[in-house]
Amino acid sequence: MAYTRKNVNRLTAGERRRFVGALLEVKRSGEYDEFVRMHIDFNTPDGESGLRTAHMAPSFLPWHRKLLLDLERALRRVDDSVTVPYWDWTRDRTPTSVPWTDDLLGGNGRRSDKQVMNGPFAYRSGHWRLTENVTDRRYLTRDLGRARDPIQLPTAQDVEVAMADPVYDTAPWDSTVTRGFRNKLEGWGQGRGKVSWHNHNRVHRWIGGVMVGGAAVNDPVFWLHHAFVDLQWVRWQQRYREHRYLPATPPGERSAQHDRVVARHDRLPPWDVTPDDLEDMSGVYRYE
Repeated sequence: MAYTRKNVNRLTAGERRRFVGALLEVKRSGEYDEFVRMHIDFNTPDGESGLRTAHMAPSFLPWHRKLLLDLERALRRVDDSVTVPYWDWTRDRTPTSVPWTDDLLGGNGRRSDKQVMNGPFAYRSGHWRLTENVTDRRYLTRDLGRARDPIQLPTAQDVEVAMADPVYDTAPWDSTVTRGFRNKLEGWGQGRGKVSWHNHNRVHRWIGGVMVGGAAVNDPVFWLHHAFVDLQWVRWQQRYREHRYLPATPPGERSAQHDRVVARHDRLPPWDVTPDDLEDMSGVYRYE
């Protein structure tokens, strides 16, 4: 029977406690840091050589879907009532709204060093020390809204720009494509700086701190953010039922993307699954 992922702003007080408690236990066991390391290891930009799976590639969506499933399974081994909630950043748009509360994720970082000082994931709480990171900082950092150079979270209209494209992805299957749902949702745009950040990418930048970069998984909001991104893929699939993950077959040997992207029936590293295996999750979970 499929379980339900809820909007985080609809969680009861008890559901909030159980979600936080399960996260802290997965962290205490050391399993959480394995997810952080995996995301760092597979955060390959399209300017580098080799296979890209997690970002700047068609497999951005199934790769993160699988990562979410694995984290969710770890949480449910601790407490089988827990699922990953989603954060609708088109509606809950301020640094004081859900999920930035003391009983959930805590709030913004302090001005001096961006260190998060409240909530269960603050370093001083004693339960959330960063051990896998791209810097030597051991505490969670945030800069909600980017104080020195403010930006706004994406709107429902921004998401609709991606949703309105009926093609999943197009050649050259990277961050430069201007057509295709995947890249419009992932959020690689033209230009430089904040004008080039859209949807998924803009949310990472709005949160700031460790959410900017390969170690983003260190902030538990990563999961709530990507659950909402995953929900957009579900909605896109429901809108365009005849359209599928692309590319359907691997780019040929003459293509610059040969052996650089995952086709529909290719193995999706580091797992022994394919994007095709991950397209329909209706028997596993649903969104409320």
